[in-house]
Amino acid sequence: METTRKHKVPEMEGRQARWYAKNRGTAAQLAQYRRQAAEVTAGWPEGAEVLEVAPGPGFFAIELAKRGFRVTGLDISHTMVEIARENGAGLDIDFKQGDVTHAPFAAESFDFLVCQAAFKNFRQPVAALNEMHRVLRPGGFAVIQDLNHAATAADIDREVAGMNLGAVSGFTVRRTLGWLRRRAFTREQFEALATESAFGACSVTADGIGLEIRLTR
Repeated sequence: METTRKHKVPEMEGRQARWYAKNRGTAAQLAQYRRQAAEVTAGWPEGAEVLEVAPGPGFFAIELAKRGFRVTGLDISHTMVEIARENGAGLDIDFKQGDVTHAPFAAESFDFLVCQAAFKNFRQPVAALNEMHRVLRPGGFAVIQDLNHAATAADIDREVAGMNLGAVSGFTVRRTLGWLRRRAFTREQFEALATESAFGACSVTADGIGLEIRLTR
């Protein structure tokens, strides 16, 4: 597998970023972030230091902070960092602009790392994994949640139906997810990437239209 992907996805900036943030901030979506935060962090010690890679509007990072974790977010989009800071005002979250393949953190800075719905867009997935490994402390682990390339159109329809979006936004999100799915990895591809990276291995679980990948430092 190539370590550099051929097609670059433009970073979300300006109006596009704010449209995306608005559609990810519905009541149904925020409730889903709360559930995911509870599931992902089960068993984590209070006060653990967590890095979220590509937090976008910051909704998931906010839920992590509310659960007592010390959260840092790293996003390549300048607009998303601005939006995340607005959404997280008053909470102890540090949102930074930067590239995960050159993460602006010292080695072994974090206990845990999360990355949702963004890994498929990284042009250098193995380099991204290597940086994740570098910034994690020994014994820490990364959780990556992203689209499953094997998800069907029917799977996507069911997912979008649960978002409680309007007709126009729902149509747009379905089309967008269908397009993004073509970039997404399969279980086997994730396993191959992990083997090539400093992690050496991973565990993969299918969940709806997505996959959850866990990698231990």
